[in-house]
Amino acid sequence: MRIISGNARGRKLFPPRNNSIRPTSDRAREALFSILGERVEGSCILDCYAGTGALGIEALSRGAKSAVFIDNSKDSLENTAKNIQLVYPYLDSPMIKVIQHNLAQSLPLRKLESINFGKADIIFADPPYSKGLGQLFLDQLGETKLLQSTGIVVIEERVSEILPEKTTNFLLQERRTYGEASFWFYTPLQ
Repeated sequence: MRIISGNARGRKLFPPRNNSIRPTSDRAREALFSILGERVEGSCILDCYAGTGALGIEALSRGAKSAVFIDNSKDSLENTAKNIQLVYPYLDSPMIKVIQHNLAQSLPLRKLESINFGKADIIFADPPYSKGLGQLFLDQLGETKLLQSTGIVVIEERVSEILPEKTTNFLLQERRTYGEASFWFYTPLQ
């Protein structure tokens, strides 16, 4: 696992300490960020079900101005913090926060308010596969004001899983598949 591009390009990240964490492959991450392109630079990132933090850290390397990493696992967050420390000297002093919270129950709205988190430009959600958590995340997110009106939500799910084309608050823009992973790109309904 390494940073694909940007200021921290080529830096190796610490892999997960246990098999319950399934990091996004370098190939899939590279494809994802090619799709997102220039919208990453200067953006505010919310990395949910952060795991190793690779998605948010990749965004920071590519010029995101801030990132908040959320996961319920203490091990995951410790690993994320170690990975942030590895690449931080190569970043342009972004605002970075790490929050422990069970996203399967709710979004950490009060915790985000306490750190003055405004609205995200890009939200990544990479929940455990095949547990219905991608759909639950979309439903919970739709009841908040965490995403900019021009923002995008990227949900990673197993290729065999199906997420909706439209919810009460979001519209699917596209789906891309890379090996076992599918990325679902949603924008807010206006």
